[in-house]
Amino acid sequence: MNRVPGPDLSVVVIVYNDAELLPTAVQSVLDQSLRSVEVVIVDDCSTDGSYEVAQALAELHPDRVRAFQLEQNSGGCGGPRNRGIAEVRGEYVVFLDSDDTLQHDACRNFLDAARATGADLVSGLTKRVQVRTGKSADWYPWLYTSTRTFESVGELPDLLVYDTLSTNMCYRRDFLRDNGLEFPVGIHYEDLLFSAQAYLAARRITLIPNHVYNWMVDDTGTRRSISNRRHEVENFVHRVRIHRQIDAIFRERGLDDLKLHKDTKFLKHDLVLHLRDLPFLDDDYRTQFSRLAREYMSRISQEAYERLEPIHRICAYLLMEEDWANLNPAIDTLINRQKLSVPLTERDGRVYWCAEHLDDERARAILDVTDLGYHAKPLRQMTLRAKLEQYRQTGQGIAVSGTVVNPLGRITEQAELKAAIELRPRRKGMRGITFPAAEVRHAGDHLTWRAEADLSKKLRPLGLLDPVWDIRLVLSIDGTPTVPMLITVGDAALETELPLRIRPRLSRLVADTLEVETSAKGHLAFVQVAQGSVSRRSRAGLDRALQGAPGTVAKNGLRRARGARKYVRSGETKIRVYHEVFSKLPVRKGTVVFESHLGKQYSDSPRAIYEEMRRQGVKFTAIWSYADRPEDFPADATLVKRWSFPYLRALAQAEFWIDNQGFPLKLTKRPETTYIQTWHGSALKKMGFDSPQLRVRTKDQQADYQRVLDRFDHFLIRSEHDARTLVPAFRLKDEVVLRSGYPRNDALVAALDAERKGGGRVRPDIVRELGIPEDRTILLYAPTFRNTAAGGVRKFEPPLDFDEFADRFGDRYTLLVRSHYLNTVVLPPSVRGRVIDVTSVHDVTPLFLAADAMITDYSSVMFDYALLDRPMVFFAYDYDEYVKDDRGTYFDLTKHAPGPVVRDVEGLYSVLDDLPRSESEWAVRRKQFVAEFGEYDKGDAARQIVSRFFRPGGSK
Repeated sequence: MNRVPGPDLSVVVIVYNDAELLPTAVQSVLDQSLRSVEVVIVDDCSTDGSYEVAQALAELHPDRVRAFQLEQNSGGCGGPRNRGIAEVRGEYVVFLDSDDTLQHDACRNFLDAARATGADLVSGLTKRVQVRTGKSADWYPWLYTSTRTFESVGELPDLLVYDTLSTNMCYRRDFLRDNGLEFPVGIHYEDLLFSAQAYLAARRITLIPNHVYNWMVDDTGTRRSISNRRHEVENFVHRVRIHRQIDAIFRERGLDDLKLHKDTKFLKHDLVLHLRDLPFLDDDYRTQFSRLAREYMSRISQEAYERLEPIHRICAYLLMEEDWANLNPAIDTLINRQKLSVPLTERDGRVYWCAEHLDDERARAILDVTDLGYHAKPLRQMTLRAKLEQYRQTGQGIAVSGTVVNPLGRITEQAELKAAIELRPRRKGMRGITFPAAEVRHAGDHLTWRAEADLSKKLRPLGLLDPVWDIRLVLSIDGTPTVPMLITVGDAALETELPLRIRPRLSRLVADTLEVETSAKGHLAFVQVAQGSVSRRSRAGLDRALQGAPGTVAKNGLRRARGARKYVRSGETKIRVYHEVFSKLPVRKGTVVFESHLGKQYSDSPRAIYEEMRRQGVKFTAIWSYADRPEDFPADATLVKRWSFPYLRALAQAEFWIDNQGFPLKLTKRPETTYIQTWHGSALKKMGFDSPQLRVRTKDQQADYQRVLDRFDHFLIRSEHDARTLVPAFRLKDEVVLRSGYPRNDALVAALDAERKGGGRVRPDIVRELGIPEDRTILLYAPTFRNTAAGGVRKFEPPLDFDEFADRFGDRYTLLVRSHYLNTVVLPPSVRGRVIDVTSVHDVTPLFLAADAMITDYSSVMFDYALLDRPMVFFAYDYDEYVKDDRGTYFDLTKHAPGPVVRDVEGLYSVLDDLPRSESEWAVRRKQFVAEFGEYDKGDAARQIVSRFFRPGGSK
């Protein structure tokens, strides 16, 4: 008798009281591109007819679907999955929950990878979909960037730690049965334990970059899954119990390194999931949760805590201390990372999260947030916590009051304060309404505010398109608005006795009332609902209609409208509009578009040329681009946001482009437009086609880069060094090169000339603005950025201790720190007045003029500052690493530097101890350096450019 071969793959679909969604899940298996797939449905003793639905599906597809039912409910996913393992006939096994679906090619991709690699276990990418909003996100996508095979999970511990689902994996059936792998029964989070055991048992594991599973997350009402019911303390009991069982396995096998990874993930992920809900739960829950968490967390190694981000460590510590007053706002910041939720405290020159616990040395280390820079960040850029204290519905509107964090008292009592509350639809692109606050004033380490909003007169929502409205507080400090703040509900009682009646513009038949709610992240919001009998009937009818053919048409139309709106705003569309519409418009004579560092600054040579044109009274239309906020840009110019349609039109119709880095790469310059590229510095590091990164690109990529460079009509250089390096590196034609010097350096040349003519050294206004005493010698520390191994920008890590520097030299020197514009620097309050961060000063020229000496490393500022003939020190602490990477340098800094090159902090301090001697010893070398690298910087570059291009008789 011939044995009938089984299917290639079996999908175990488990179901409990999910009769409505089960057919969709099963159909996603039947529709797989791989046909040799069977469906094994296991019902966990449902009471809603799910098993009858399963039987009907089996009768409809007798060759592909089988249905089974447990004798009694198992209380979780483990029991039905184990029954499925026992019943499957396929060579490989996949698990599917009844409220989820498989991607169309999931089974084929699983099977192909398993057979090609011989893997016991194949894992693919999960798409996590929010049922209510339709929004989706990939689950740990960084694990699945390419197809990879491992002989052991020890080769990639993060796999075991992070992606612990069992449903995005395909298992060889004999592998499961031979290793006795089963899910634990009667306990939630069974996936964690099962996945750990499977990963450890697998002799070969393959990851594939394909989407395989759609995880449908419904966090509302009764459909919320077991794992999402985190408001039930039993949920956390099960999670901890599973983690203890995994710990035992690691301990038995001596897998301490894997346990460290797992413990770190518990603190960063598992614990956080439960902390998110903690501020909204009662004291009884908090007490039980705290006891369970503290008991388990006390056994986690200190090394795991050290791997956490600061806010994670703070929350973990405050939970262990049961400090609810400080923990609840910390959780607010944990959920909303951009938000500062506490007023902070400063002690001994350091900034701490709170004033409590600082007598304990370990607590000080955990609560120290100095390096996060809250004390230095401009208030206008900070999202401060606005907490609700009272909420009352008046029938006509709302009366609300609350507090706002005042970090370190930086909002002074002398500041002019104004506030308003803003209601804005959550759907993007729709306008909100604003109500001024009746009162805002100081109250200790917070501000208090109070406002009333007559919603009955001013709020007219559309109805269907704007169902959810967020409520924000907008604070103005001395006329400067802060970032709008979503209002945290916290423990405030929401008094809703009087309903909020509304009149939507579309129809009151679909919504007639606003209901207040607390959002998923803890903020105050309104939802439009139908409460009246007429509205409820109408809304129910509308909802039914939306499920039918007319509703499908309407929803498809809305999707198309959204898609069209998104397409109109896309970069692809903007490039097409630039070339096909704007570039057909006439060029506007006398229109000049200026840009500096991709629109980030009003600075550098474009600024110098612009100001020279103004000084000479040139008649022209000035347009400046900005990248973020139009701050510090000239008031007498038209400002356009980079990549906006006005920006693209300005470029298309401009007679001149002037910038120092590069206009958008895919915009073709019109022949009638003259592009003056001022560039932003001579080169030490190899550039353009001299760099290995560009040489290894494809011919098409190199050709695209060359087309960008070919747009330059004129390229400014400051020396023959530039002619030997930058010009061939960018493959520029000789006629493009202008040996004019840099306009930005005209002021430096003029300052040195005035000083040598007996005028003395004149300190610029910025010295007074920074509050630097007249008797202090000013040092400017201006390092360049470092690349990561992947080619990104490495975080700036100061190579010297600023506290130590201030203690040693603070009575003589004031150190100005200006990191590269791609970096940021955070100085502790302890060095206040002695070390000053000037990175936000975009135009470096005043800083050069203020500095009596400069400390740098490999930055191109060396070529500019040398024009002042002042001392320079080259702090090259990582010289070997910097010059020996794959990019290379054009010359040996140690042989050409116009000042001492030091390799460590003590070498730097030794030079600074006797700066006058260094100044005299290196005088000759400084002159040689300027002659070699700045020969065309004569102080008239801006005048040359203006005379040639913008005065009568000039030429393009």
